[in-house]
Amino acid sequence: MDHSRVYKMIFAGVYPHYIAKAEKKGRTKAEVDQIIFWLTGYDEKSFQKQLDNKVDFETFFAEAPQLNPNVSLIKGVICGYRVEEIEDPLMQKVRYLDKLIDELAKGKTMEKILRS
Repeated sequence: MDHSRVYKMIFAGVYPHYIAKAEKKGRTKAEVDQIIFWLTGYDEKSFQKQLDNKVDFETFFAEAPQLNPNVSLIKGVICGYRVEEIEDPLMQKVRYLDKLIDELAKGKTMEKILRS
């Protein structure tokens, strides 16, 4: 399956959609950011730099300081695929983020979302 179109999407273009999805369900931008920081290891400054540089998803994840060691605890279905069974490492990271934002919008507690 060719995922190159997703990889070349500008992260800063999709980020507002993550926020909108969360806010529509009464959650906050701060919670979206907390999820992104937890997953990728970015902090506020390095994350803002990625947004300002308008990097694509491929670069965003390639330059992520450190993928959280608990990502293997993220399980379930997103966009019809089980995230734990996605073979392409980059697509799996993209779907991990989608799954976490989905859980936020569905009202899960941050403790559960961040696999604490």
